[in-house]
Amino acid sequence: MIDKVFEKTIDKQFEFDEEVASVFDDMLNRSVPFYKESQKLSIDFAKNYLEENDTVYDLGCSTASTLIELGKHCDKKLNLIGVDSSTAMINRAKNKSKAFGVDITFYNKDFFELDYTNPKLILSNYTLQFIRPLNREKLVKKIYDSLSDGGIFVFSEKVITSDSKINKLYIDKYYEYKKEQGYSEYEISQKREALENVLIPYTVEENEKMIKDCGFKHFEVIFKWVNFATFIAIK
Repeated sequence: MIDKVFEKTIDKQFEFDEEVASVFDDMLNRSVPFYKESQKLSIDFAKNYLEENDTVYDLGCSTASTLIELGKHCDKKLNLIGVDSSTAMINRAKNKSKAFGVDITFYNKDFFELDYTNPKLILSNYTLQFIRPLNREKLVKKIYDSLSDGGIFVFSEKVITSDSKINKLYIDKYYEYKKEQGYSEYEISQKREALENVLIPYTVEENEKMIKDCGFKHFEVIFKWVNFATFIAIK
């Protein structure tokens, strides 16, 4: 379905409810620059670390697009697990994975409530930015502690910069991108207001510090377009 969520007046903060879940794939593809390319890159990097029967978690799996692509394009048998706190997202993910014939276990839970079973890979695409800063590092530490030795954490985030002029250029460039994707000025404004104080981005440097403070031995930016970035961290 086509994303028209913000064509009408929104009087609440952004949430991953049924209305958003129903159009989420279109929303991602039109709202996140080079989403498919960064997703493919994440999968290509991850496959180099995975072995037969390894466990993979996707935190904030939404409609399971990344896990489905990994399952389709990895020549090894993997234990794929999707986690999302949104019931609407999980329901759509279950139907979608079944339609694509990819076996995925789903948990409709808070990330902190789940015990992770020694995964080799944990994915998190545009999820940490919705975790309050006070809890964000706690979650990354839980991710680090849960990973097997040599395990990897691949995550994508919207980012900001400490330079005010460049940050303004980021915002302007992203605004142009959304207009090119067919979003009206009203829709862009509505979504920005709905996300205020809900999506809280870090700088690249803040993400790196958080990752290394939690124990990861290596951190790398593997993709970046203006204010969107994909990272890999190795335990």
